[in-house]
This record gives sequence, C-alpha cells and structure tokens, in this order.
Amino acid sequence: METKNQIQPEPPQMDMDPERAQAFMGRVINDLSGAVVSIMCTIGDRLNFFKDLAASGPATSQEIATRLGISERYTREWLSAMACAGYIRYDPTTYRFSLPHEHAAALAWEGGPMFMGGIYQHLPGLIKPLNQLVQAFRHGGGVPQEAYDGDFREGMERISATWFENLLVQQWINALPDVKAKLEGGARVADIGSGGGRAMIKLALEFPNSQFVGYDTFAPTVSRATANAKAAGVANRVRFEQRDVIGGLPEHYDLITTFDVIHDIANPQGALRSIRQSLLPDGTFLLLEINSSDKLEENAGPIGAILYATSVLYCTPTSLANGGDGLGTMGLPEKKVQKLCAEAGFSSVSRLPFENPCNVVYVVKP
Repeated sequence: METKNQIQPEPPQMDMDPERAQAFMGRVINDLSGAVVSIMCTIGDRLNFFKDLAASGPATSQEIATRLGISERYTREWLSAMACAGYIRYDPTTYRFSLPHEHAAALAWEGGPMFMGGIYQHLPGLIKPLNQLVQAFRHGGGVPQEAYDGDFREGMERISATWFENLLVQQWINALPDVKAKLEGGARVADIGSGGGRAMIKLALEFPNSQFVGYDTFAPTVSRATANAKAAGVANRVRFEQRDVIGGLPEHYDLITTFDVIHDIANPQGALRSIRQSLLPDGTFLLLEINSSDKLEENAGPIGAILYATSVLYCTPTSLANGGDGLGTMGLPEKKVQKLCAEAGFSSVSRLPFENPCNVVYVVKP
C-alpha cells in the first residue's frame, strides 16, 4: 500500500475569524452525524427495524428484539442512536420507542414515493471499492462495474422502483397521450440500461397488449431482471438481453427509454445514435436524466453535493474504466442533452412539465 503524501499545511493565521471557524465546525459535526446515522439506517433497513415499528407500534427494546428475533443489547444501542438523531421517538415514562407516520413514509413504506430504504442499501455498495477508487485518483483509469456488489445493484433497483411505481405511468406516460394510445393498442418498447427491469415490468403490467425488451451490458443484472419478470408473471411479454447498444439494436421500436443511464454510458453519443436509428419514424424516446445546471454554482446545496459525490464514487470511474467520456452524474444538463440529441439526428427535445429536484424527463422525437 502506498504511503500517504506528507502534506502539512501552515497553522491557521491569527486573523482567522473564530466565530466562522466555530460555525463551520458545527457544520462538520452535523455532517458527520448524518453520515453515521445513514449507516444506522442501513442496519435498520436490513434488519427491518423501521418496518416493524411502523407495523406493530411502540415497544421497548426487549419487545422489538423479541419480535425481530435479534439481540436485545444491540437493539437497545441502535434504538438509542436513532432516538438521539430524532429519527424515532422515545418515551422515558414507558421506555418505549415509536416511529412517527411522517418518518415511516421515508423509512418503512417500501415502494412509496418518499421511500429511502433503497438508498440505505445502495450506500455500502457505493463505497465498497473505495481503495480502488483512490488508486484511480493516483494513477488514472477507473473502477469496473464488477467492483460494486449486490447491495449496490439491488439498492439502485429499489431506488428506481419509487419512480416506476409512482411516476412512470401516473405522470410521465399519462402526459403523452399518443404514447399511451400506442401502448394500449400494442407497441414495441425497449429500455436501455435496464438494470433490474422494474420499468419494463411496470409497463407490461399496465399495458398487456405491448411487448417489451430491456438491454444491459452487465450479465448479473440481466439475470436478475429476467427473474423479476418471471416473478411478476410477465415473462411472456418482457425479456432481457445482455447487449452493448453502441453496436446497434436488433429491431425498431415505438418507444425507447433510458432512466439515468446516458451519463453513465462510456460512449453517450454512440448510444444516442443507436437509439435514433432504432426508433420508428413516429416513435418516442423518453430520456430521464439528472436535473442539473451547466454552472457549478447553480448546483450548490445538499442534493448537488450528494449527486457530485455519487459521480466521484460510481458514475465517473465506471465510465472511465471502459475508456469512456466520464461525463459524471451531473454531466448532462439540458443544453448538453439538446446538443447531443441534435448531433445524433433527433429533431426535437422537450421537457415534461414536472418539477423534481433530482431528475428531468425529456421527450425526444426522431
């Protein structure tokens, strides 16, 4: 292992503002608290603490441990941490812990529009290749997909499921009556970078006359998506294939979708060209991308920090590992989307009129 660089900054100058320094130290403590509380949330999600409290109501640490079949001592310590963080409530007169309904929406209601459990599963997988990433900083190159484990992929699947269960049909498709009519009558649909397949499965359940295919370059996700389709009872109308779309798609489609994928692809321009060539003349390309600006200062804030950090930890290194452009999570603001789509031969790009702090849905026409 390489030794750390021996960098020693100069001591703070005497004209440093002590109040500002103290205020920043408070910020650092708050951020550190958020980091360790998020790790506690990962444990809570994995052991079903939140779902148990939401389903069964207030209880002592012993009652909760008994219900879940786990150690009371660990349970008490975890509950204490979460009570101090304000995520759960503690009644000192009864020694019982409870989960407010408003908190359960984020922590316990799987598949709901505010559910965060997928992020808490995703987080350990996101930071697992940390040592490899540091080496990429030092020597260049990237970190391959294979370095990220099942928690990373399954967590991402659970995150995206909140979009697909609550927004995909109810908002996005309903806002496109021509697309909805084709799906109802029987359309051919392809999803690029399909991951666990949740988008195509959702559409197949809603539109039984249509046929769906998902393409992904990573074999384990293709296998998982295939199993998910079978479990959902739609395997006769949904299939998944391992394919790099840069080499082209085998058929033509009425609807092609990508959900937070283009910025990750090693060759985004090549992918867009393949999509354009495979879209029927009256077809639609539904492009979900990160809601970002091409000006760094306009991305400032908690969400921007999370998304840039995700870019450092995953999006940039996996693209660079494949010799790609390394656009990064925030690398496709609207001007860039417009430019790349025009260069790929599309005639128009418009935004669906839905406000979301994280994502934008573009409707792209051939």
